[in-house]
Amino acid sequence: MQNKYHESVLLKEVIDLLQIKKGKKYIDATLGGGGHAEAILELGGEVLGIDLDQDAIDFVSERLKSQISNGKLKLIQGNFKEIDNIARLQGLERVDGIIFDLGVSSYQIENKNRGFSFQREGALDMRMDQRSGQIKANDLLNLLSREKLYEIFNKFGEEPRAHTISNAIVRTRRIKAIETNLDLLKIIKEAYGIRGQISDKTRSSISKRVFQALRIFINSELENLEESLPKAIDILEARGRVAVISFHSLEDRIVKQSFLNFEREELGKIITKKPIILSLEEQKTNRRGRSAKLRVFEKS
Repeated sequence: MQNKYHESVLLKEVIDLLQIKKGKKYIDATLGGGGHAEAILELGGEVLGIDLDQDAIDFVSERLKSQISNGKLKLIQGNFKEIDNIARLQGLERVDGIIFDLGVSSYQIENKNRGFSFQREGALDMRMDQRSGQIKANDLLNLLSREKLYEIFNKFGEEPRAHTISNAIVRTRRIKAIETNLDLLKIIKEAYGIRGQISDKTRSSISKRVFQALRIFINSELENLEESLPKAIDILEARGRVAVISFHSLEDRIVKQSFLNFEREELGKIITKKPIILSLEEQKTNRRGRSAKLRVFEKS
């Protein structure tokens, strides 16, 4: 596995806004490469790390094994929609802060066996938890109706050519099953009327919405986020904070609306009246994080 699993975006901002204190307890609900968890540990906090991807758990187990040995870090493979149950099973009735860093890690994107990337060939899997019985992306493309494919691309990818791409998928699979990223990219290229070799920039511009839509649908990402946020508020201590980093408008919309609802219900206050984005300097060094938005809520 790569040494550079994932570069945590807005790391300083998250740590500052969570107001990390020595001896307090925190949850990293999307462990990834452990960047946020490690920063909290360095400031004396104790961390429960959760990730749906067993690769992330294995990676951080090795990288931060000394913190696991001294009891400051616990790691659980699981879905953050069960954050309340997972915390209580680990003896945590209340915690002082929670971080959600949504999206896909650099490791997941660059690992051709995961199927998240439109930049390199690999099997179209896209499951966050490869040990689950969830259906894979290629199975969806080969089995779903034209209407359902359109709904997925339109709703979760906001893809302007959702109809054209859905029709092209159905035509293609009548001749040959769709199995790889490049199979899907070829269909998208044809739907956009593009022939021959294309640049990485063009490949990204025409493919990212379809790949995003499939990933979100397969992993129930929006439903999981919407379900988890009230649970996160519930297990926070008074004056505890939840920080959420989102990477596209669908996620950010859920976070923004949830925080507004919590405030109306007098559960606490929104700390970030506007989302925090990457500085120009960080955008240059972390291109994948350029769309990141950070919102923070404090419980009463």
